[in-house]
Amino acid sequence: MKKTLSTAMLAVTLLLSPPLQPETAHAAGAYTAKVYASSLNVRSEPAAGASVTGSLKSGALVTVTDEQHGWLKVRSGSVSGWVAGYYLKRTGGTAAAAPRTAAGAASVKTSSQSSGSAGGTAQVTASSLRIRGGPGTGYKVLGSLKEGDSVTVLLRQGDWARIRTASGEVGWIAGQYIARGGSSTGSTGSTWNSGSSNRSGSIRGKTIVIDPGHGGSDPGMLGTSYDTMEKDLTLQTAFYVRDYLRAKGARVELTRTRGDQKPSLSRRVQIGQQLRADAFVSIHYNSSPKKVSGTLTFFYSENNDLRLARSIENRLRQGIGLKSNGLSFGDYHILRENSLPATLVELGFLSNRTDESIVRTASYQKKAAKAIAEGLADYFD
Repeated sequence: MKKTLSTAMLAVTLLLSPPLQPETAHAAGAYTAKVYASSLNVRSEPAAGASVTGSLKSGALVTVTDEQHGWLKVRSGSVSGWVAGYYLKRTGGTAAAAPRTAAGAASVKTSSQSSGSAGGTAQVTASSLRIRGGPGTGYKVLGSLKEGDSVTVLLRQGDWARIRTASGEVGWIAGQYIARGGSSTGSTGSTWNSGSSNRSGSIRGKTIVIDPGHGGSDPGMLGTSYDTMEKDLTLQTAFYVRDYLRAKGARVELTRTRGDQKPSLSRRVQIGQQLRADAFVSIHYNSSPKKVSGTLTFFYSENNDLRLARSIENRLRQGIGLKSNGLSFGDYHILRENSLPATLVELGFLSNRTDESIVRTASYQKKAAKAIAEGLADYFD
């Protein structure tokens, strides 16, 4: 889906976007990107303080093989390492490889092998649904559908459906998000409504997934003044958000509940989908080599995420102890691959001494958590 950013928003993104997703997002397939910086340092690790192993010139083409909290692992000739992702722009890509059999040959189901039935029409039940080049989230996004759109089901393969749109476009979509005859065509056998009718009304009874960033062997960002570990802040803040939401009558699930847990990015997204949740909020604390301060709220889909992000940002800007830097588009796995309305909030810069001293306190974390909970309530109201 094409995204349009204003000049002001783009400026905020370039200024403030740090490594946002420290959990590794392993690429299903490498892709090519172009450097948009006069000289771009290549580092040994995905961190601003890591040693420089080389540099890339403006216009250089690189192969991206991995992503880690906003940093991209690249190779170009003899140069390989990590670069800040916002200085690259994708120029092409490859689909994920099909599963391999024991003999090493590609195993692809034919019509007679597919699970489920093909033929007939179905309607999209998700507010935004991506069309991909193959049956998996690693395949290239070809387009998108919105709630109520009709498609013709051509083939079923596991949890995926090959479809043809009303305009004749052919591709693959997640089968549980289309319904035929009032029931889901997915493996669960029930319809998941993520459209406006499900989001309307009170937050009471809604299912909210709160994602405390990082965890386990991944501490996230480390405070430059007090060595504060981001993974501890995100977990404690998530507990406060959970308590405020439960007091409002919402059902709340956390993607992790202990400091030693480190679910993968794909698992975090999967938790929300399995619960058929109504919203997904990922909590982080920020870092930047620049002298910046405050909160920043990210969205990916303008149709699916922007209203949720705006509702929460409106509450954050009303006064929690740090200024709000507004909204920004974020092309991050936890948002990009999430079919739920989702947002990622950065609640202060651990690279800023003043911010770090504030966000370490329980009083700040409670204020931020309350703002997030009230923003979610506004979203559903």
